[in-house]
Amino acid sequence: MSAQVLSPCLSYRDRRAAMDWLEAAFGFEVSLLVTDDKGEIGHAEMSYRDASITIAGEWAMPELIGPAALHSPANQGGRVTGFLRVFLEDGIDAHCERARAAGARITAEPTDQFYGDRVYRCLDLDGHIWTFSQPVANPTLAEMEAASGFKLSAGKEA
Repeated sequence: MSAQVLSPCLSYRDRRAAMDWLEAAFGFEVSLLVTDDKGEIGHAEMSYRDASITIAGEWAMPELIGPAALHSPANQGGRVTGFLRVFLEDGIDAHCERARAAGARITAEPTDQFYGDRVYRCLDLDGHIWTFSQPVANPTLAEMEAASGFKLSAGKEA
């Protein structure tokens, strides 16, 4: 088993609600929860398969992150600077329905893509963008070029 080399951090208005929601909607599990004697969350991590994410509140700490501050998209007019992509092994259509039932805003229904994955996209309760992807085919570069009209290359030879 290899060690995880990247772990994103998402800011939510209400970390406990976000953690409950991420479990219900996407199947994430709490892997680490640090609380103080009043039950306030100091640090929280959730996992899905071999990957983890940190669930943060909104905060600024100039001594650690300079002029930057962490904010939920819900408190920033929906502005988001990136998205998360989660790779599923199977069951993407059922996963989409589970997310929808939990209140995810589905922005792109499950659709087969030219690169061989079936993909859907949604927004979570605070407006973070999530893309879920499941391999369904293994096309060659030539097949992907023919299906998409794009010129594809493996590596930097673009």
